[in-house]
Amino acid sequence: MTTTAMDVARDSDLSGQTVLITGGTSGLGIETAKALAEAGADLVLTGRNMDAGQAVIHTLSECGEGRHRLVALDLADPADIARFASELCDEIGRIDVLIANAGIAQTPQDRLANGLELRFATNYLGHFLLVHELWPLLAARGSRLVLLGSAGHKGRATTIGDLSWERREIDQRVAYGESKAAISLFAVEATRRWHASGIFANCVLPGSVVTGLQRHHTPERMQEMLKIGESGAGGSVFTTPQQGAATSVWAAIAPELESVGGLVLEDCGLSRIAGRETHPFKGYELHSTDSQRARELYDATVALIAARGIPFPNAAP
Repeated sequence: MTTTAMDVARDSDLSGQTVLITGGTSGLGIETAKALAEAGADLVLTGRNMDAGQAVIHTLSECGEGRHRLVALDLADPADIARFASELCDEIGRIDVLIANAGIAQTPQDRLANGLELRFATNYLGHFLLVHELWPLLAARGSRLVLLGSAGHKGRATTIGDLSWERREIDQRVAYGESKAAISLFAVEATRRWHASGIFANCVLPGSVVTGLQRHHTPERMQEMLKIGESGAGGSVFTTPQQGAATSVWAAIAPELESVGGLVLEDCGLSRIAGRETHPFKGYELHSTDSQRARELYDATVALIAARGIPFPNAAP
């Protein structure tokens, strides 16, 4: 796909709309933010590197007429999520679009100090908690949730009985895939639970893009990825960050997705169920959209939160 995020947003007017982008200070997040800023949206960006974030905010100030702010947020820390949400709820009245863009893959660290597996805690649980903490803002006027998945979920169904890898030896690549399968299932269950409140969630597969997400990959792993990505009769499936952000922007603003949720989106359209002829980095598997698994995952997540003594807001039905 050659369409860029700017191409998607070019004729849109998002004046007066508030968009929250997690991980908005690097990679796909920056390109998503630029396009939505150009369309006039007011942006709230989260990140951990405030110096890099301030540079992004300066760039956005030259795009569109919206107002933009940067707020520190560590998605692996439930207390920081609660702090962030409390501050935001005091400052703004609604969120029109929440883009769960932040994520990690391979890292030097396997677990947090509290024992939670790092990819599970950041990619899935952090966003799960964030959405619940911000539910009053999301339900104020209805909202779109854009949850970034990955083709890495293929062949890696979420192990609902061991979400945080307490009974298994951690395999970071598999853990990453399971966390992304979980975020796709959350899109299904969030839509089922909250559609009456105007909240609809979709999972986006951004495609194969080399960003900071791969900064801890070994040279051998990068070569493996590049080899797979370059294969196939259609040529390379790798895209630029500007192209990789296009589907996130489309999911956030496309009129045809108004009051539509529970889908997997790819290349600015519906993703296809992966089959024998599907490229390894394309398509999705049905375990990531199964409604029964989505309900079971939600219940298991709530149970894990309770067992860990993590404060859990009860505003969302």
